[in-house]
Parts: sequence; C-alpha cells; structure tokens
Amino acid sequence: MRHIITFALCLGSAIALSACDRSGSAEVDRAVKNVNVIDETNLNDIMLTVADPNEAVDYFRRATQDNPDRIDLQRGLGQSLVRAKRNTEAVTTWTAVTNHPDSTPDDRIDLADALIRDGAWDKAEAELDRVPPTFESYKRYRLEAMIADSNKEWTKADSFYETAAGLTTKPASVMNNWGYSKLSRGDYGEAERLFTQAITYDRDLFTAKNNLVLARGAQRKYDMPVVPMTQVEQAKLMHTMALSAIKQGDISIGKGLLQQAIETHPQHFEAAVRSLRALEANVQN
Repeated sequence: MRHIITFALCLGSAIALSACDRSGSAEVDRAVKNVNVIDETNLNDIMLTVADPNEAVDYFRRATQDNPDRIDLQRGLGQSLVRAKRNTEAVTTWTAVTNHPDSTPDDRIDLADALIRDGAWDKAEAELDRVPPTFESYKRYRLEAMIADSNKEWTKADSFYETAAGLTTKPASVMNNWGYSKLSRGDYGEAERLFTQAITYDRDLFTAKNNLVLARGAQRKYDMPVVPMTQVEQAKLMHTMALSAIKQGDISIGKGLLQQAIETHPQHFEAAVRSLRALEANVQN
C-alpha cells in the first residue's frame, strides 16, 4: 500500500511538473511573441522614417507577401513607395489598401496623394470626393487646396489652405504652397507675406526663402529679405534675385547681384558664374 501511495505521489508530481513545463513554455512563447511584436513595430517605424526608401519598399513587400491580410504592412508599403518616388506603384498599393475591409478615410486620402504625385489630378479629386465631408484632417484639406489651385478655383483654394494651416502645429509647408499659389496669380504682396510666415514656422525651409525672393523680385524689391540664412543660402538667394532682376530688364542690378553672389559663396559658385558670363556675352552682342 505504501508503494502504491508513493507511486501515486510521484506520478502526481510528474504530472504537475509536466503541467508547469507546458505552462512555462506557453508563457515564454507569449513573451517572445510580445518582444517580436515590439521589435517589428520599431523596425517598421525605422523603415518608414530613416531607412533608404527602396530598402523599405523591399522590406514591406516581403512582409506583405508573408502576411497578405495585414493592412498596416500594406500601408507601410504604400508610404515607402511614395518616399521612393515610385508613384505608379504607390497608386496600385494604396488602391488595394482602400479595398481592404479595415480601410479608413485616411487611406483614401493617401491614395489621392499618390494619384496627385502620379499626375492623375482628376482621379485624385474623385477619390477625395468619396471621403465623408465630416472627416477633417490637415492632409485632406492640403490636397483639396492643391486640386482647387490646379482648377484655378482661387476662392476654394484660399479657404482650404486656411483650414489646413489651422489643423497642424507645423504649417510651414502649407503656407509655402499657399504663397506659391498667390505668386502664380500675380498677388506678389500676399505671396511675400505668406512666404515670410512660412519661414517663421520653419527657419530651415529654403524653398520658402527662395520663393520669398521671387515674390520680392517681382515687385522690384532687390534688397535681401531679413530672414535667417546661412552664407551659402545667402549666395543662392542673391543668384535667384539677380535672375529675377534680369528677367524684368534691370540688367545692371542683376549683374551686381550676380557678382555679390559669387563673392559671398564660400566655394566656387558655378551656377552664378555661368549666369554672369551669359549676361556679359548677351550685353556685348
């Protein structure tokens, strides 16, 4: 009887240990899975931000092939294709995302963005029209403004730009786009104001600085604007201002600005040198 009891105790202990082993193994599996999810999330973020765009495309393409139902990976592929400027492929990917059962209005907006980048403005407008009017986002209104601009619907464009600027804490880019819209319409004073405002939000946005110089040059304001700029930027902006002056027939001012640009640049400024030589050759002829 004692042997039977001992055997039963041993058997019970073995079963308990076996159960503990299985339970422990399951916990380890869950822990490893959680770690893998965290690692994957971090890797996805890296691929979408600092990784080489084409490497990111390869990564997300493999990931979507292994997990064809995961919309987050499909979105990552679409974003990576846009970063890589592979716009036609991006349109195909974002179209697939919008057909996914878990797609959101943001996905359709990203499809519209890819279509604009691919030059399909009418299709982009049609996609934005399918977004519920109650869905408001910075990107939606920025794209709406760009489409209104392309259609020369200036009142709508201004309204959309203003709304977009109010929906982001970093409005420099949309201010720059709005300013360029004003510049293209010949409203140089308002363009100058918007470019200046864009630079106050992002002092490193050189595109806005260059556009600001164009707006001032169109008004024959040939002095350099008072905005933050490096020495190289100053030389480049002088070059832009010079070309603007020459375009308006102010040849001597343009020549002087070209010479200043060459002297200001810390290295050899080939573009300005070529412009000056071309100007002098035309004047002699």
